[in-house]
Amino acid sequence: MKLETQQQEEPELNLTPLIDVVLLLIIFFMVTSSFVRETELKVELPEASSELPADAASLEIIVNSEGEYFVNGQPLVASQPEVLQRALAKVAGEQRDQVLTIRADARTTHQSVVTVMDVAGRMGFVNITIVTETEGQP
Repeated sequence: MKLETQQQEEPELNLTPLIDVVLLLIIFFMVTSSFVRETELKVELPEASSELPADAASLEIIVNSEGEYFVNGQPLVASQPEVLQRALAKVAGEQRDQVLTIRADARTTHQSVVTVMDVAGRMGFVNITIVTETEGQP
């Protein structure tokens, strides 16, 4: 008995429908995607000048290299933010629109200066100036 072996056909893969589906998906995603412009924040950077405003000396905080605070030349009893806040409230009263000048020693920690800025910001001061000096200045 002779059994006939059938020749098996090679399977054929038709890529045309696959390509059609991929192109339709690409077109769908291109049409439905929205191009949103991210919000932008405009920042106006200050320019350095050698002249101080006339009312800049009205309220001045000095931070020395040990992190001690001086409000208008008067030393504070402690370096806690609460003590600084009470001293600023006593000196400034209800005037929050005046210029607050911060002078810091070159060896002062960054945290001490940020503490002054934080206390002033919580109290409502918006005109905060940081004074820097070059090496040759007194």
